[in-house]
Amino acid sequence: MKPFIFDARNGIHIIDLSKTLGQLEAACDFLQRTVSKGGNVLFVGTKKQAQEAVKESAKACNQLYVTERWLGGTLTNFNTIKRSIARLKQIEKWDTDGSMSNYGKQEQSMYRREAARLFKNLDGIRTMDKYPAAMFVVDIKREHNAIAEGRRLKIPIVAIVDTNCDPSLVDYPIAGNDDAIRSVRLVLQTVVQVITQARAEYEANYGRRKAEQSAATEAAATPAETAPAAPAPAAPVAAEAAVPA
Repeated sequence: MKPFIFDARNGIHIIDLSKTLGQLEAACDFLQRTVSKGGNVLFVGTKKQAQEAVKESAKACNQLYVTERWLGGTLTNFNTIKRSIARLKQIEKWDTDGSMSNYGKQEQSMYRREAARLFKNLDGIRTMDKYPAAMFVVDIKREHNAIAEGRRLKIPIVAIVDTNCDPSLVDYPIAGNDDAIRSVRLVLQTVVQVITQARAEYEANYGRRKAEQSAATEAAATPAETAPAAPAPAAPVAAEAAVPA
């Protein structure tokens, strides 16, 4: 982090904000390109002071998030996570359609506790059906498991990197104080604006392409108009044979 530190006073490092601004712009350009192509971003921030800000930001731009606890294998063992998500949806369906009443009170209580636990840990990624196109991480030191899984799967990582972290672990580091909630919120606000605009651009392009494909399909399915066929000539009438008197 030495290149991004402006000065150190009384053991406190002061980050060079001009470097931070350049890094933030580079990260936003990358996220804009990624989301405008239809990619999803996974927000990760489980430290107490950042949980709510990360969750609010991810929801504001309709992206994935993990704010409670990073479950080992969330990405590298995704098939197991998908089974857990399916289990959560199944129990919720039982509760909605009344199937839960077929079980005893003790079993109902057990299933609801299971659903509450799954909901707490998996609600932010319940719509994730494939690997995210990018990750945004707050505090890479705390989220070292998430960073390791993302690097293993070669998922590009954008992260707020404090002076006690190694910026080489992520693709797009943003030098900043990850313990100051105001600093985190400021970066998140900028990122959310960029992702929201990129998402709107993608949906507009996708909607236009879908409309064009639908029109082309309808045109192909409609038979071409043909000219009316000429009337068939009348069959010749056989001449009556002369009857001798």
